[in-house]
Amino acid sequence: MAQTGPLRGWFEFGFRGFAEPPCGGARRVEPEPGGIRVVRPAWSYTGLVTGRGCLVLRGATGAALPGRCRDLLPSESHVLLLRGAALEAWARGAGLVWRRRLRPGEAAGPPALPRAPGGYVVLRPPFLRPLPPGLRARKLVLGHEHAALLGPAGAVYTWGSGRHGQLGHGALEAASEPRLVEALHGVPMRDVAAGGWHSISVSEAGDLYVWGWNESGQLALPSLALAEKRLPATAAGAQLEGGAGEEQRQIAGAAELMSASAEAAQRAAADFISIQAFPALLDLPEGAEVSKVSCGSRHTAAVTRTGVLYTWGWGKCPSDASGYTMLQAWSHEST
Repeated sequence: MAQTGPLRGWFEFGFRGFAEPPCGGARRVEPEPGGIRVVRPAWSYTGLVTGRGCLVLRGATGAALPGRCRDLLPSESHVLLLRGAALEAWARGAGLVWRRRLRPGEAAGPPALPRAPGGYVVLRPPFLRPLPPGLRARKLVLGHEHAALLGPAGAVYTWGSGRHGQLGHGALEAASEPRLVEALHGVPMRDVAAGGWHSISVSEAGDLYVWGWNESGQLALPSLALAEKRLPATAAGAQLEGGAGEEQRQIAGAAELMSASAEAAQRAAADFISIQAFPALLDLPEGAEVSKVSCGSRHTAAVTRTGVLYTWGWGKCPSDASGYTMLQAWSHEST
């Protein structure tokens, strides 16, 4: 989860194959005195800004960056930094490639990249993009091919590519300018997040809305790809039951089970959701109310008002020397 602000502690979990020991489970990130103020993950590394303004990179960074900044926005090709009274873009392996000085007064207030004076920044040229006159952003987030904006009154606007339904406008067409998500109109939102090709918002009442691509279950809606991945595991479990003398019968039974399961999956294919082009209301277990939400490329995390963390979606990471495993995560189907 990429957040800013003074926090008591941070924990990291996921893939650690880039210049870090591969191991499973959550690991505490120990801050220096002053704590960690900003955490921004990319695919192969994570950027941290400490309470004293020091920039710390963990993982396969491949770049020499300045030692201090106020905020950062990392990707596999560039790192955007807010340093003092300037916005900078650093290409990994090529150094500083763009810089824009902030005018007096523009650097005031807490950092909140990708928001920037006069618009917002992105991780490819041209790095600074304008917003339409009169459109103010309480929060702005970026997906791989789209953006979402939370307005002062709680309205949500999206634009960019819509080929996976990530804009929430009901169709798969792109939008070149910010467009109101009409399905949420009249329901004030308090938070918004963008994954690679999906979007999430949280209402003032704590309700969770999801839309976009669900290929890996990142919306916590029924996913055909996840259901198909469970079939081999189910069949393998059937082979392990019984004694060694029943091997042939178990193999035949497993094949029959896989065939029946595949036929059942085909019959129920209409019940699976690959693309959700409109915002859908998602119920967490026990009717929990959400206070904060964040997205990775193909996974989602939500924190409830009672401090419980839920995660779902793509969860493969190296857990031990034997290879990869799918993390056990809550899903809408299993409540």
